[in-house]
Amino acid sequence: MSGIDTCLWFDGQAEEAADFYVAAFRAAGRPAQRGEDMRWPEDGRPLIATAVLDGHTVICLNGGPQYRPTPAVSFSVACGSQEEVDALWSALLEGGEPMACGWLTDRYGFSWQVFPRRLPELLRDPDRAKAGRVMTTMQAMVKIDLAALERAAEG
Repeated sequence: MSGIDTCLWFDGQAEEAADFYVAAFRAAGRPAQRGEDMRWPEDGRPLIATAVLDGHTVICLNGGPQYRPTPAVSFSVACGSQEEVDALWSALLEGGEPMACGWLTDRYGFSWQVFPRRLPELLRDPDRAKAGRVMTTMQAMVKIDLAALERAAEG
């Protein structure tokens, strides 16, 4: 196997979406991929646009209006710092909707979980009271605030 890529279904916005996602991530690009030269015969728009986001290939497919995104499937992005959380959150949220506990829906309807890499460590703490305080604090948040979670862990 060569790996697993993600394919996202769009109704004519594949190139726009690929550019949007590349702009949101620090380590991202639009490599030339096989199939990018395939076009719909009706209107000449590209069939796919490919983006690589922090090493993960996302294929944006201009598939038509038949399918819409669902929050039952989401992207989970563990960030190295609060600054990374803030930057990615702001970029992905442009034209989208915030949800709760670090989740947001982007302008295309896809769901993202954006959180500091430290969060799972805090939630797995063997001191269950400490982990519980972190969970309670996180549940009241929209965008994750690592400093507030660290304060909750300390009691």
